[in-house]
Amino acid sequence: MPPKKTSTGDKIPALTFSKLIGNARRKDLLRYMFCAREFDLAMQRLNRQGRAFGGVYSQMGNEATAVGSAAAMGTNDVLFPMHRDIGGHFVFGQDAKTLMINQLARDGSMMRGTDGTGHYADTEKRIYGNVSHLGSMIPVAGGFALAAKMRGENIVAMTYIGDGGSQTGEFHEGINFAAVQKLPLVLIIENNQYAYSSPNSVEFACEKLSDRALGYGCRGETIDGTDIELVYERCAVAIEHARNGGGPSIIETRTMRMRGHAEHDDFSYVPKEMLEYWQRRDPVERYEQALISKKIMTTDEVVEMRESVVAEIRAAIDYAVELPFPPAEEGFKNVFV
Repeated sequence: MPPKKTSTGDKIPALTFSKLIGNARRKDLLRYMFCAREFDLAMQRLNRQGRAFGGVYSQMGNEATAVGSAAAMGTNDVLFPMHRDIGGHFVFGQDAKTLMINQLARDGSMMRGTDGTGHYADTEKRIYGNVSHLGSMIPVAGGFALAAKMRGENIVAMTYIGDGGSQTGEFHEGINFAAVQKLPLVLIIENNQYAYSSPNSVEFACEKLSDRALGYGCRGETIDGTDIELVYERCAVAIEHARNGGGPSIIETRTMRMRGHAEHDDFSYVPKEMLEYWQRRDPVERYEQALISKKIMTTDEVVEMRESVVAEIRAAIDYAVELPFPPAEEGFKNVFV
């Protein structure tokens, strides 16, 4: 979180360049962040046009956390993303069309058009979740990790929770059980400063949310969630720790939600200087400029990459809006009375 007094002259820390990542992978990471950002911007426009159904939850400011953490996982590992982790979906191979038809509640989507947010699972791509009841996904991810451990499978599960959701009972129960059982689980706490309109100061009294790991007997650390290669590196360490039988880790990534809780929320409760502080730490802009300054990519290559992503998202929108809505009968399927 920012210091109590901020100014436009605050020094922005240099981004991490990890020895674990090659230049080809760096280009992939930037593209995934572009996918997340442009998908977000598209959903904001569609919401204003009345085409998006359900809540539209922006992850602007969180792209480095979502992409960096998911990218550190292995080919057999599983992801339990939250509503601000669209970047992780792209890392795990999900395509924009599949995401868009689900977000626009079209017939044939993974939720059969009955939901307009990210509540779907794609088991073929090892993506599970998300669960609207915040905290509830932690025991589910822990259960997956337990099953994998009992089968002798070399699988690590990763899931996420926000600063607000980390105050729920399921958070405690899930991570406590995982620590006792030494489950291969990595829990990312996305501290984006506000639980809806409640700032950190009224949510918890500890300085770092990762300090709670001491009470559970597991690893814990707090990192800059806007530094994608730092996120990748520290998650890679936690994943290997879990894979080698060391048990779970709690990683608190400090970021800022640069939009309201959802698009209906004007987030007028956030101090202007706080938004300015975090805007200067925009994870997408900083990483693209870092790759240019290190001569890993040219300005033209970055522009071309972003334009190709924009074209991909626009094609997904054109595809989705032409699809019909589901028949009314779909609303009665898989409903328990």
